[in-house]
Amino acid sequence: MKNNLFRQLVATPAGAGAFLLLAALYFAAALAPFLAPYSVSEQDLTRTYHPPCRLLWKDGRVHVQLYWNKDRTASAYEPVAGQTAPVAFFVPTQKNEKILGFIPCAWRFFSVEHPARIYLLGSDSTGRDVFSRLLYGAQISLSIGLIGICITFFLGICVGGLAGYFGGIFDHAAMRLTEWLMAIPGLYLLLSLRSALSSKFSDSGQIYIMIVLILSLLGWAGTARVIRGLTLSLRNRTFVQASEALGQTPWRILWLHLLPNLFSYLVVSATLSIPGYILGEAALSFLGIGIQEPSSSWGLMLSQAQEMKVFMLNFWWLLTPGAAIVTTVILFNILGDRLRDIVDPKFRMTP
Repeated sequence: MKNNLFRQLVATPAGAGAFLLLAALYFAAALAPFLAPYSVSEQDLTRTYHPPCRLLWKDGRVHVQLYWNKDRTASAYEPVAGQTAPVAFFVPTQKNEKILGFIPCAWRFFSVEHPARIYLLGSDSTGRDVFSRLLYGAQISLSIGLIGICITFFLGICVGGLAGYFGGIFDHAAMRLTEWLMAIPGLYLLLSLRSALSSKFSDSGQIYIMIVLILSLLGWAGTARVIRGLTLSLRNRTFVQASEALGQTPWRILWLHLLPNLFSYLVVSATLSIPGYILGEAALSFLGIGIQEPSSSWGLMLSQAQEMKVFMLNFWWLLTPGAAIVTTVILFNILGDRLRDIVDPKFRMTP
């Protein structure tokens, strides 16, 4: 079933394209210490709001155009005629960074020799490379969705699966709890929980874990209700009764017999739910109560674009995190819609 689902997914241009682009995003995020030319917090206050650099082919290799700031108050940069810097590939670095948190990385994919700088997507208000911060920010913004949905589905499967299997008092109590959670406006509860816990968490790593837990605890109720209904429909099937007659425990029946029959729904639901976690983190960071400096996330980067100077002087490159968020959400929705069409053809859109 799993292999067949994947084959049908990549058999269409939309499904294959969305899957490949999402895989490329996660691959780039995982390799951020290698792909990014600078660290997440490396500043250059002499090059604030630097525009994206133009790449040139010169003397048989790639060069980057050099610029000078003719008006520091307006960050008006002009290219220096005839002056470029060669781009070096596979450059050794002294930065102690790790890929995926445990693989040492002593190389950068590309860079230029100091004091020149290469800004593929420009720089921000402190001269930090937007491209590098976009890659590092993807590690937080993209991983929150995956980790959050895993926690949400674990809680939803445990509570909803057991409620549908046992019924009775446990079912009644579990469903009233889920209804209570679903009755509370999610955004306001999210903001209130984050604000209430802000004094106890200051490190970005702690804030990251807290955001994942808050988003997961707010999202499992709806999943639990759906899984409970699906479990009720499977509860009296012959294979479940045969497992009970063989003396298997409820946990074993749930995980080995009921869960595989819910796999298709879980895959589709997870794919369509991940954008909500990405947007939740982006909203918190955009409002200043999420990931904090000097770390990076797409929402935190987008919050820097609120300054009036950005719009008045057209520093459009600071809006690229917003484009990354929109693109990721659209790709997940395309992937989820395609998976839903495969799992249940009744939902397929027809012209």
